[in-house]
Amino acid sequence: MSAKFTTTNPATGEILKEFPTAEDTEISALLDASDEAFQKWRTTPAVERTIPIDRAADLMDERRSELAELLTLEMGKLPSEAEAEVELSAKILRYYARQGPQMLADEPLSPASGGHAVLKREPIGPLLGVMPWNFPYYQVVRLAAPNLVAGNTVILKHASNCPQSALALEMIMRDANLPRDCYRNVFADNDQIQTIIADERVRGASLTGSEGAGSAVAAGAGEHLKKSILELGGSDPFIVLDADDLDSAVSAAVAGRMANAGQSCIASKRLIVLDDVYEEFVDLLTDKMSQFVAGDPRDSATTLAPLSSEQAAQDLMEQVRDATDHGAHVHTGGQRVDSPGAFVQPTVLTGVTAQMRAYAEELFGPVAVVYSVKDEDEAIELANDSSYGLGGTVVSDDVEKAQRVADRVDTGMVWINQATWTEPDLPFGGTKRSGVGRELGAEGIQEFLNKKLIRTP
Repeated sequence: MSAKFTTTNPATGEILKEFPTAEDTEISALLDASDEAFQKWRTTPAVERTIPIDRAADLMDERRSELAELLTLEMGKLPSEAEAEVELSAKILRYYARQGPQMLADEPLSPASGGHAVLKREPIGPLLGVMPWNFPYYQVVRLAAPNLVAGNTVILKHASNCPQSALALEMIMRDANLPRDCYRNVFADNDQIQTIIADERVRGASLTGSEGAGSAVAAGAGEHLKKSILELGGSDPFIVLDADDLDSAVSAAVAGRMANAGQSCIASKRLIVLDDVYEEFVDLLTDKMSQFVAGDPRDSATTLAPLSSEQAAQDLMEQVRDATDHGAHVHTGGQRVDSPGAFVQPTVLTGVTAQMRAYAEELFGPVAVVYSVKDEDEAIELANDSSYGLGGTVVSDDVEKAQRVADRVDTGMVWINQATWTEPDLPFGGTKRSGVGRELGAEGIQEFLNKKLIRTP
């Protein structure tokens, strides 16, 4: 087969390395190997399964610089953000290595009819993970860490533009002395993904990515009566109710919007601001967004990284042009950066209406849309007027008021006075078209388990 998995430097457009798509015979052999490994791995005590996962965390810390360099090379991530991703990934591995066994412990039950019962948490089998390019390590370990500790095995299909990152993570697992076939990377195409899902030995699938890809994986899993976990897009609201320190609120909004060059499902994409601080908020936001410096991500002076690909930049600009063609106002940005590479200027839009693509679609890049509302109720109504429901932020000096508003925001996560983020011990996931299921925290290890009841009268 021809090469499909390709490292292309998004800062220059240069193709650096290509990898061939797997042959069908390789897929068949991989399925055999993953199932055979599962039969042994499932009987390994949980405390022993944690040993290679804990070691993998140490290796990620030890290799932080070289792992981060691959992220910068393949998807343009700033070095500081790349190293932060490696560090977070190591923390997730370590969290499940340390906490996983107690999360898998048998749970005694007390039947009302008397006797005894116990709920046992057992692995179910090989799992397929289909992962995106924006966080090539973090997204993978969210699936792999809890499920390897739980006793499942993992077949990992990564995005086509980060093959070297995928191979580096597979090598981490191997060097950590995880049995080789418990975690396997595969360069599979879409048809082969469906073949893997259809195989009776594969017991579930997890995808982080687009709605289209999520629908395809969920449809395949549903057809074969298997569970799927989906983390899809987001158009997170960032609600500003009040702020004595408006500059700090704007700084938090900028951080939430611009992390990873804006290429994050939990980025603060819709900034919803009460009327009395709206104009000042827009002025401060425009000033801060206009200060980013585009350039080679490896240059310490660079603060604006490229988007992941030329196609990503073109798609984002089409959404911006649609908004401006229909009357939206550009306060800063709105154009491509005049240089090689997949760069888009940090952009602030106001006047966006429901007739524009930018109102309903996810803007996956450095574009912030700001709305003015008269009160809490209007803020909540606008925040919930979205097919997405991943994360969100509520800003207020009155924490009780912020929590009251957060209770009414229809998303899977809400953060108070901080842009939506992620931590190993907190559940991550959304509602509506943002996905199904949860990762991380105690919930993350429960998704692909057989919770088996044993009853003794």
